[in-house]
Amino acid sequence: MKAVMFAASAIVLSASLAGCATVVRGTSTEFKVVSTPPGASVRTSTGFACSPTPCSIKLPRKAEFDATVTLAGYKAQTVHVRSVVGGGGAAGFAGNMVAGGLVGMAVDGADGAMNDLKPNPLSVTLQPESAAPTASSASPAEQSTPTASQ
Repeated sequence: MKAVMFAASAIVLSASLAGCATVVRGTSTEFKVVSTPPGASVRTSTGFACSPTPCSIKLPRKAEFDATVTLAGYKAQTVHVRSVVGGGGAAGFAGNMVAGGLVGMAVDGADGAMNDLKPNPLSVTLQPESAAPTASSASPAEQSTPTASQ
């Protein structure tokens, strides 16, 4: 009888130590980047990278970061990516109320398993680098105007 009680206690304890979202969703996710035009490189402020776009990177759910998209002949574009409680994370949170209790909620909150990266996928439209101004594109104030005395 003691062995059965010990086994049951061990199962209950191990179930409460892992958060539901941690088990179901994991602590990382595929982060996708799409660019117009395609073929760009992506680097995050946390040291991850992928190329050419479209591409994806497996990233931790809990870390916010900046993603910089670059392509020769185009202006670099940087986008801030947030880590927010997602729909599946809310379900995991509710599941913790039933099975995991406070320990499960604490685990999921600490490891980011409840979170999603937003935006995901990240879609950027790169703008061409501007050409150097020419004399014909100078503003009227910069252009000389002939006077009657010339």
